[in-house]
Amino acid sequence: MLDYTKEELLSLIENTPDRFNEWKKDRDDVDLSEVDFSNMVIKDVDFSDVDLNSSSFSDCHLVSVSFYGSDLTAVDFTRAVVTECDFSECILTGADCSYAEMTYCNFTDCDMAGTVLSETNLSNSDLTAAENLNSARYDSDTIWPDDDMLPDGFDMACSDDLSSLKDDEDSMVEDY
Repeated sequence: MLDYTKEELLSLIENTPDRFNEWKKDRDDVDLSEVDFSNMVIKDVDFSDVDLNSSSFSDCHLVSVSFYGSDLTAVDFTRAVVTECDFSECILTGADCSYAEMTYCNFTDCDMAGTVLSETNLSNSDLTAAENLNSARYDSDTIWPDDDMLPDGFDMACSDDLSSLKDDEDSMVEDY
């Protein structure tokens, strides 16, 4: 079996995603943590069960990508256009999805604790079974899917705490 460096895998993903998907089928633990995918177009790639911890997908176009069961802790999705992607059973804790368009995505059993969703467009995405969505960070400019695609009793207004952050910073300044 061929072993690739992270740089070689990045090239496979960008240029011959089918070869990457075929290579990955025989692997149990693929480590693509801290890889910079910024500004890439990634389509039909299978990142299921891949360690992508602290990687960057900022300004990417992602279409029909499976992140099923992946570790996406602290991943940067800022300004990414993410369409029809599967985030089922992912760890998305601490990920930054600010200004991203994450439409028609599946977040079933995805742990979203601390995920930053400021000005994120989540229209038509399925968040009904997302975990810890109440502890995600979002603002009044976050675009949510229809209520039937959100967890029962989810309050879209409950986490607009950016003003409380300002108050904390002001009080810290006053202490000095």
